Amino acid sequence: MELSIVIPCLNEKDTIGLVVQKAMTSLQKLGLQGEVLVSDNGSNDGSVQIANNLGARVVPCSRKGYGNALKSGLSSAAGKYLIMGDADDSYNFAEIDDFIKYLQKDNDIVIGTRLRGKIEKGAMPFLHRYLGTPVLTFIINMLFGTKISDCNCGMRGVRKDAFEKLNLESSGMEFASEMIIKAGILKLKIKEIPISFYRDKRNRSPHLNTWRDGWRHLKFILLYAPNLIFMWPAFIFFVLGSLLMMLQINGPFILGPIYMGLHVMILGLSLSVFGAYIFQMGAVIKLFSRQSPFYRDDILMKWLDRITVEKGLIFGGMIMAVGLALDLGVVMKWAENGFHNIFVPQAVVLGLYFILTGMSLVFFSFLKTIMGKEG
Repeated sequence: MELSIVIPCLNEKDTIGLVVQKAMTSLQKLGLQGEVLVSDNGSNDGSVQIANNLGARVVPCSRKGYGNALKSGLSSAAGKYLIMGDADDSYNFAEIDDFIKYLQKDNDIVIGTRLRGKIEKGAMPFLHRYLGTPVLTFIINMLFGTKISDCNCGMRGVRKDAFEKLNLESSGMEFASEMIIKAGILKLKIKEIPISFYRDKRNRSPHLNTWRDGWRHLKFILLYAPNLIFMWPAFIFFVLGSLLMMLQINGPFILGPIYMGLHVMILGLSLSVFGAYIFQMGAVIKLFSRQSPFYRDDILMKWLDRITVEKGLIFGGMIMAVGLALDLGVVMKWAENGFHNIFVPQAVVLGLYFILTGMSLVFFSFLKTIMGKEG
């Protein structure tokens, strides 16, 4: 079988018949051996009967969610080429000729772009068209090296062998972003083509929730980029905080009109501790990601691989010892003064900086070992 047209469906009785008919007509026009497959996500409005009566193959999907329905349908499809689109008739299955043409030219994925095609008036909400989709697309392109204009377009074609490489997992609308992100990681060949986007013809509100599903897209994108979201910000916070601390080893630091006293030192302590914390969070995500076939090694991970419990205990212990010595000196001065007030805040704060930094290194080395990633 050459082509499977896959349509996710949840209570789409108003449009499923029209969509299936268009898909059937395209199969005949293209002269390809194929099927129209409806992945039903629990419809109870007669959608299944309509699809069956028109000759579609209906595959039930018990796990709720747009992504689950598409995964179930695409996995069950028998075609060499797979084309997917929504059941609301916003994408016209009578216009799939170019998807097939470019899939047959050895592109792994062919994705439509509404933003460079034609959008019927009222088909796409203002926020989706001018904010949500462009911003998410820009982030994906920047982080994963893709070169597309519409990451949320739901009309796509994919070779069955490429789909199987992607190992898609998302259950909801973020499925669209996951496909592009993983295609970028695997360096699959992506072709984008302009399409027409029409107002859906249902008599009810869409399943899509702008803010909830937008956040799910963004969250998924960020979790696949721990260096940008965790590691580099952590490094900047820690270095900046450490610098603010070290400038005041000998007391308040004055740079022209700028006076850096205890308040700046406490800011530096806070930044460095925060940096160490989010660095560990990012490192845990990177270590965990090694279980995924989409893991990407980098110089930072090679450096992390060198951290062992023994090294963590030695170097972390040495750093803690410096902090304890500083704070012990303050306690001794306090005792010499009969435990009355003494004013040596810089030494106390600096001691805490070394203690907390050393503890962070020790605990991280243990955590790394527990995760089974000891170098």
